[in-house]
Amino acid sequence: MDTINSYVQFSDVQKSYDGETLVVKNLNLSVEQGEFVTLLGPSGSGKTTCLMMLAGFETATHGEIFLDGVPINNVSPHKREIGMVFQNYALFPHMTVAENLAFPLKVRKLPAAEVDERVDKALAMVQLHEFGGRLPGQLSGGQQQRVAVARALVFEPKLVLMDEPLGALDKQLREQMQYEIKHIHENLNVTVIYVTHDQGEALTMSNRIAVFNDGIIQQLAAPGVLYEEPENSFVAQFIGENNVLHGKVVGVMNGSCDVETSNGEVVKAKAVNIDGVGSATTLSLRPERVTVDPESGTCANTVNAHVEEVIYLGDHVRTRVSLCGHDDFVIKIPNAHGHVNLEYGQSIAVGWQSEDCRALDHLV
Repeated sequence: MDTINSYVQFSDVQKSYDGETLVVKNLNLSVEQGEFVTLLGPSGSGKTTCLMMLAGFETATHGEIFLDGVPINNVSPHKREIGMVFQNYALFPHMTVAENLAFPLKVRKLPAAEVDERVDKALAMVQLHEFGGRLPGQLSGGQQQRVAVARALVFEPKLVLMDEPLGALDKQLREQMQYEIKHIHENLNVTVIYVTHDQGEALTMSNRIAVFNDGIIQQLAAPGVLYEEPENSFVAQFIGENNVLHGKVVGVMNGSCDVETSNGEVVKAKAVNIDGVGSATTLSLRPERVTVDPESGTCANTVNAHVEEVIYLGDHVRTRVSLCGHDDFVIKIPNAHGHVNLEYGQSIAVGWQSEDCRALDHLV
């Protein structure tokens, strides 16, 4: 594996805290300069441990970590020249905003005039120029987080690590900050590695996303690829809303397969991650890819369904139906031409294309 051409490189990295259980298992990950890569996964999946090893706050049990082609396992954290942003902001409460931003510059013994210039530039970058004289306690949560981002960038690091930085913010402010951080990254072309358990956040901000589970990267890809082409059932379930149908493979041909569902209905699907005829499989199908009352011959799969619930959500109607032996199948119907007329108890036909239905590993 070429460690020179990648800006950040994890090479066969493992981490165990007790000498027995591996929290991170044989991690190989390359991040190019200027990328925004998100480590996404549930709590305990190993994503934050990876970030802490890269920062130098944890030591790899096995393997090597490279930064700009240089091995850094034995380099102390303060010598790695990495910016860090945490969920709790970690601002000095007794220092003003300007003093907080100046601190990493003074530690590096920059001339006073350059310190002032960089602080002014950083304040302008996060639109807090008039708040330099305030203490952190006099700012809102969103303003404090902007200061934390500015402090991580003020000494112009080539790499910034962010660990759940928006977790303490309310929904509206969190979404606003997602776009602000995304735009700062685009303007500065700094390399960012970001940790979150929020899949919407990851989809919004990232060039690529590494989906973690049980210490292993399940899939690493661009947001659109992860959503449209999940490689296994965990990724399909973790990224976006997803319908699941359980069944048995009864036929395989040219990249497609026939799957018999629990009620005996046979549907056609794209064979992505299956063990062949006779094996159990889980079908993955996005709610927006399902059509109600499709015209004859337009869908490879057409089945009868029974409406269990109808929820009006403005731009779309979320309909839960029972079909193929499952009663929690969701359909998102765009509300582009007035209200959708579906009622509880109604029998309807629904359809979908075989390429939109992915046959994956069996989800237990």
